[in-house]
Amino acid sequence: METSPILFILNMAGAAALLIWAVRLVRTGFERAFGGRLRLWLRRSTSNRFAAAASGAGAAVLLQSSTAVAMLMAGFVSAGTIGNLAGMAIVLGADLGSAVVALILNSRLVGITPILLLGGVLIFLRSSRRHLRQIGRIMIGLALVFLSLDLIRAASLPLVDGAGASGVMLYLANDAVSAFVLAAVFAWLVHSSVAAVLLFVTLAAQGALPPSAAFAMVLGANLGGAMIAVLLTLKSDVTVRRVIWANLFLRGGGAILLLWAISAGQLPLHLLGADAGAQALHLHLLFNALLLAVCLPLIGPIMRITSVLLQDAPNPHAVDMNRSLLDPAVQDQPTRAFACAVRELVDMGSRIETMTRQVLPLFESFDDEVAQRMQEAHSAIERRALEVRMYLAGIRSRDGQEDIGTRAFELSTTAINLEAGADMIARKAVDLARRKSLENLNFSEDGWRELSDFHDIVLRNVQQGITVLMSEDAGAARELVEEKERIRTIARDLQSHHLERLRRGTVESIETSAIHLELLRAFKSLNTSFAMIGYPLLSKRGALLESRLTET
Repeated sequence: METSPILFILNMAGAAALLIWAVRLVRTGFERAFGGRLRLWLRRSTSNRFAAAASGAGAAVLLQSSTAVAMLMAGFVSAGTIGNLAGMAIVLGADLGSAVVALILNSRLVGITPILLLGGVLIFLRSSRRHLRQIGRIMIGLALVFLSLDLIRAASLPLVDGAGASGVMLYLANDAVSAFVLAAVFAWLVHSSVAAVLLFVTLAAQGALPPSAAFAMVLGANLGGAMIAVLLTLKSDVTVRRVIWANLFLRGGGAILLLWAISAGQLPLHLLGADAGAQALHLHLLFNALLLAVCLPLIGPIMRITSVLLQDAPNPHAVDMNRSLLDPAVQDQPTRAFACAVRELVDMGSRIETMTRQVLPLFESFDDEVAQRMQEAHSAIERRALEVRMYLAGIRSRDGQEDIGTRAFELSTTAINLEAGADMIARKAVDLARRKSLENLNFSEDGWRELSDFHDIVLRNVQQGITVLMSEDAGAARELVEEKERIRTIARDLQSHHLERLRRGTVESIETSAIHLELLRAFKSLNTSFAMIGYPLLSKRGALLESRLTET
């Protein structure tokens, strides 16, 4: 059937856009429904490199993204809760997991698309529980993935017989480097190697993409997928960047070597499947499996080499701790002045997040230098909180008619809460870590695991509070306030667990009882300081009762 070039491009672009969006929909559904438990499971499954790799692969299958797993790993490594070796194993496993995802999503399951779509929509629209609504979102996303692949198959039919399209595909088949680079750029642009691989495999299965071009483009998607995490962590700690850059060199370099081997040799790729699509998909899976098998035993030497190439650098925040984002020249323009105050508060919140990441490792090995830096950061935050309050008090509207008092009060309260949160970390928690070190005490194994898990949940809520402050997203604010209630329940349960260990006579729990309970209260108070960011936003929208959230 004849079709115009414009219509063909629109159909292909629309189908590809639906695929990209559907993969993202599934990922966000899993993150919102199971993100907390997934984080805890991923962090706990690092007893050895093989367990870490398996947990990384499993997390990537659930999240439909190796990049999402890499970002979770980055948070753990930055906080000091897992080491570089475990982080590298997780990322290598996640690369294999994303290849498994592509294999699963490419499967043709007759009749499942309408069932997933119908069930997902019904669950999402009829359920009032957030958890169930996210399950509905996941089902809708999976249905749209299968639907988008069918649309790509239908839209790609003109490529098989079209003279112009055949010329382009022939060029890509004869220029593997161009096909490789094009695929890498595409995977980076759409921020999903899974979506890119599915697109290339589908085109190859339809005969629209020659086998040699499909092989090159699938390998190029591996390079592009590894580049996503690199760009997202450019400003992260050097310990994080070592893992991410090592993965780029291994995955990208391995893809380049395999592309060279395919171009130069006679590899029996026909054994990988009956058609070009299956061969390309299985090549993608085999490549990541071999990469994991070869590199997992060598991650020790790999990370030592990376440590030499990426050495520790001075903390960039140390030189600009006194920097202010408040502009006195716009205090007669309330909108701009409030924006300046919000940027200042976001920067303060980011520094408290860094302090929160740094504090837990002090309970394993106390470091006076780290503690001193945290005290200095706390002093700077106290001073900046006062400056914000003074700045807000000086905001005036030019005509005197604009109501600015409410907004100024809300931001001033946020400054006070952030200051209180910093105090909980830099004074209370650090003093407890120092006391534990001086008295040479150790938490019980169960107690330390519970404290680490609780810290991870609070750290995630701190990040959520900063997001709400920046975006003023009512949905995110509701989640933040809901977490405040959950934190209260978790803290109460953890106190009960601790008392049970005291009743059993666990020596470590008896010796560290005061420190354990005070640290729980400090983390709970920190969480409350950031949860309060969501209250003004929900109050404006009538989403708060006098003492609790309204029903959805």
